[in-house]
Amino acid sequence: MNKVVKENFQGIKINDHKIPDPKLHQLVSFIKSGIRILGYICIPFSLVWATTFLVLSEVVGIIEELV
Repeated sequence: MNKVVKENFQGIKINDHKIPDPKLHQLVSFIKSGIRILGYICIPFSLVWATTFLVLSEVVGIIEELV
């Protein structure tokens, strides 16, 4: 099976399938984890802020899967 590897400004494609950038994925994952930890720290002080941070971490998690 022949693999066609193309590299452009959008990343690497093999047979027209985008290959995720592992470094960017890791960076977004660390950001998501930091936001999630911040959300858990806020629980005893403000449920509104805790909820806001935890929901935001889920949004970043969706972005993480798209990177």
